Parts: sequence; C-alpha cells; structure tokens
Amino acid sequence: MAEAAGKKQPICRPRFRILAEGEIALGPGKVDLLEAIGECGSISRAAKQVTLSYRRAWEMVDTMNRCFKSPLVESSTGGRGGGGARLTPLGTRVIRLYRGMEAASQAATQKEWKAIRQSLRNPD
Repeated sequence: MAEAAGKKQPICRPRFRILAEGEIALGPGKVDLLEAIGECGSISRAAKQVTLSYRRAWEMVDTMNRCFKSPLVESSTGGRGGGGARLTPLGTRVIRLYRGMEAASQAATQKEWKAIRQSLRNPD
C-alpha cells in the first residue's frame, strides 16, 4: 500500500472474477499464481512465492485448465531431474488480457475514485 509520513493511503483496486460453468475460472489470485509459475517454472515454487499450499495451487491450476478451451499451464512429472511447469501461449495471453482489464478499469474510474477519496475521513 502507498504510505506517506507513516500513514497508509487509501487505494482503489479493480478485481475481476471470471466465472465459467459455476467455477471461478480466473481471478486476481489465479493470475498471481500464473505469473509466479511463469517466473519459477514450478507449481511448488510458485505456490510458495504467492503463499499458497502446494495442494491449493494445484487445485487452482486444475480449475483454470478445465475452464479454458486449452490449458493455461502444462506440467511435467517429477523424478530424478525434477518436474516443472510452464505457461502455455494461452496462459501468457490470459495474464496479459487480465492485467489489461485491470489497467483499463483503473483508468476509466479515476473521476469517480477521486470523488470517493475526497469523501473519506483521511484522504491523504
């Protein structure tokens, strides 16, 4: 959070959840996990990075992969050389599109956010 002189500044952050077949196909936590998988090359290391259990991270990846026409993450099983995971081209594209939605929403709501912020008890 933004801070000035030890005070936390109010922020406005858009958060989208894409629902498909009754499941959350994509949301802020899942996009964070996808980005971490892209950086780490491993679901277990990505889970640690975003402070999720390994099991929860796998469940999230499974949900995303089932909800989209093709997988967002491909994994290889462990073993002597270790396993790994990588984003598919669709996974990379979905991250970019989701972050673009956030940015567009943020830009589109600046006027309203300014008015709300001025109405807060401590807007600075």
